Amino acid sequence: MFKGTIGYEAFGNLYLNITNQCSANCTFCIRDGCDGVYGYNLRLSREPTEQEIISDLEKHDLSTYKEVVFTGFGEPTCRFDTVLHITKWLSKKGINVRLDTNGHAALMYPGRNVVEELKSAGMDAVSVSLNAESEEIYNKICKPKYEGSYQAVLDFAKEAVRAGIKTRMTVVGQDAIDIDKCEKIATDIGATFRVR
Repeated sequence: MFKGTIGYEAFGNLYLNITNQCSANCTFCIRDGCDGVYGYNLRLSREPTEQEIISDLEKHDLSTYKEVVFTGFGEPTCRFDTVLHITKWLSKKGINVRLDTNGHAALMYPGRNVVEELKSAGMDAVSVSLNAESEEIYNKICKPKYEGSYQAVLDFAKEAVRAGIKTRMTVVGQDAIDIDKCEKIATDIGATFRVR
C-alpha cells in the first residue's frame, strides 16, 4: 500500500514529489525538521511507479496550473528516467514543466547528456540550487555525495541556458553565504536568481 503525497498544490502550480532520495545532505534541509510542506505529508512509504504518478496527475485539471514542477522531499533526478517519461507525457498535453534540482544529475548518470535529454523530453524550465558562492562553502553546507558537485551545478546551469531552457538559480538565505556573489554567479551564467 502506497502512502504519501505525490501531487500537491501551491502558488498556482502542481508540485510532484516522486522520491525521497537525495545526492546531498544539506544542513538547512526541511526534511530534518518536518514531514512535509503546506500541510502535505511528503514522506513516501515507497517510490511511486510511473503509472501511479500519471494516475495522480489525471486526478487534476492540469490546464488550471501555471506549471507542473518536479520537486518535493528529494532530488527528482535520482529518478531521471521517470522525470523524462513524465515530462514527455505532460509536454504532449501542452503543460509547462519545471524541474527543481540540485544539478548533480551528470554525476549520477555519467556518459549521458542530461540537459539535452531534458530538453528533448520537453522540459520548459529548471530551478537549480546554487546555495553558495564557492565550492568550499557549498561542500560544508550541502554535504554532497559526489566529488565535483559544485562544478556540476554550475555546468548544469550553463548547459541549460545554452539549450534554451528557462534557467533560475536559487540560494537559501543564510549568514554562511554571500548573496550578492551568488547572484553574480547566476547572472554571469545567464540565469535569473532567487533567494528562497
